[in-house]
Amino acid sequence: MSSTIHNISFDCRDTYALAGFWSQVFDCPRQPDDFPGDPEAMLLPPGGPEVLFIAVPEGKAVKNRLHLDLEPADRSRADEVERLLGIGAVHVADQIRPDGSGWVVLADPEGNEFCVLRSAAERAASPAGVAATGDAAPVQALETAAGDPVASP
Repeated sequence: MSSTIHNISFDCRDTYALAGFWSQVFDCPRQPDDFPGDPEAMLLPPGGPEVLFIAVPEGKAVKNRLHLDLEPADRSRADEVERLLGIGAVHVADQIRPDGSGWVVLADPEGNEFCVLRSAAERAASPAGVAATGDAAPVQALETAAGDPVASP
């Protein structure tokens, strides 16, 4: 027997606002029974686990120990980063290498870091590289032969 991921939870100050940001990231609506001031909010992204936002009194204080790696479904990494910045993400770091491998680190409006990888089309169009570990800051990651993070060491 094993476990499956039922939901991914974000502690946050404003459940409705943060769910609104991530609803645009995942292109799925907030739940109809979620309202401003609610202690929790939920998203049901297609093909993924539920995303739960839970109100907590304290703000984010340190780097995430767990983060999401996003892969653009229908656009390039650069176009997705531009879209996410336009809806309220903040640029944290650029880990793109000269060969195009790597990722961009962004943060949501409450400071939760996440990475944007190359799209599957971009990886398929590039020559396969040699697997290597990622840079030490801000995110450490192992890489696939295509040069994208797959797991934190």
